[in-house]
Amino acid sequence: MPGLVRKSLDSPEETRPFEGNTGQLQLVNLEQGAVGRATFLPGWRWSLHVKPIAKTESCQASHMGYFVSGRMKVVMNDGEEMEYGPGDFATMAPGHDAWVVGDDPCVIIDWQGFADYAKP
Repeated sequence: MPGLVRKSLDSPEETRPFEGNTGQLQLVNLEQGAVGRATFLPGWRWSLHVKPIAKTESCQASHMGYFVSGRMKVVMNDGEEMEYGPGDFATMAPGHDAWVVGDDPCVIIDWQGFADYAKP
């Protein structure tokens, strides 16, 4: 393993668009796993814009990430819910829906759950 590695989400190794032009996921791959930056545009909702790609009833990814901008509401299958915004660090277990709150894009950096996210 090299002592120093540099990758940039501004030059991702892979980009995955969401349904309906509602955003995208940009990925870089490290030896330790994928790191992604997702941009969710106003109106984005997992159950509308990723569910057709994932083909599961709810998001089955386990996320660990940091909210750069915008706001997102997350509701677990059991009804637990939370809203996240800029500066928040979040972990989310599998089994949830989520959507953008407000009129600003929501940008999240995730280093756990995006490797297979929105992957056809």
